[in-house]
Amino acid sequence: MRDLIQTVALPDLGVLRITGRDGALFLQGQLSNDMAHLASEHSVLAGYHNPQGRTIAVLQLVRTAPEEILALLPRELAAAVAVKLARFILRAKVSISDVSQSLSVFGVIAGEALPRAAAAATLVRVAAESGRWFCIQDAAADEPPLSDRQLWRRLDIAAGLPQVYAATSEEFVAQMLNLDALGAIAFAKGCYTGQEVIARAHYRGRVKRRMQRFNTRSSQKLVPGVAGRLSDGRAFKVVDAVNADDGSCEFLAVAAVSARDEASGSDAEAPIEAQALPLPYELPP
Repeated sequence: MRDLIQTVALPDLGVLRITGRDGALFLQGQLSNDMAHLASEHSVLAGYHNPQGRTIAVLQLVRTAPEEILALLPRELAAAVAVKLARFILRAKVSISDVSQSLSVFGVIAGEALPRAAAAATLVRVAAESGRWFCIQDAAADEPPLSDRQLWRRLDIAAGLPQVYAATSEEFVAQMLNLDALGAIAFAKGCYTGQEVIARAHYRGRVKRRMQRFNTRSSQKLVPGVAGRLSDGRAFKVVDAVNADDGSCEFLAVAAVSARDEASGSDAEAPIEAQALPLPYELPP
């Protein structure tokens, strides 16, 4: 029996188009992953960082043609990221444009089924996952039947996939978002913006604050960028969150890995009762 295929509109995702013969080479010097991994079958997760190693944006990259790469990221960051990247083009044969208005992004959940896309659409598996795909098509094309947007966010959180929004851009060093655990940092490649700080954190010491997954024990409304304190005293900052029907909130947040690494918080700060949930990957020691 074939699995039920669900399609989710992702209107909050924007698209950058990178064209030109030097596109991959240019991104190699700007993003944390190795552009040799670019493919048309699956997206490649990468971070774009400032010189201090803090994450400006998290990108899902796909090669759609020999001289074309598409980058998916929150629409609210797309224009600013395009401008930041364009400043470093110099003599490279590359062009970067924000095409969020002309392209629509959908999520396809298909389990073990193999989804099909319209002839003019680009269908690409989400990074290393087996049951989810991005579908990118002309914004004027007909929309398929759609499921709830929160369903896709819930799957992202369960997969431990970080996202950076305007409220959290440049808040977290790459390893705080577990980009190393997700294979989004290539430590053996050459230099890129923020590489020195990110490499130092990798080779010289344990990262004490990392993204973890939680579920509140009572009704809570959390959004990216909200800061709080857990009942064990650890301070946290929300990366992404989704509410369940009962009002409880499942969320990804950057917090100290151990309560021993956390200074005691203010008594005036009401803690949030939350259960720690497992991530589907191991965090580096």
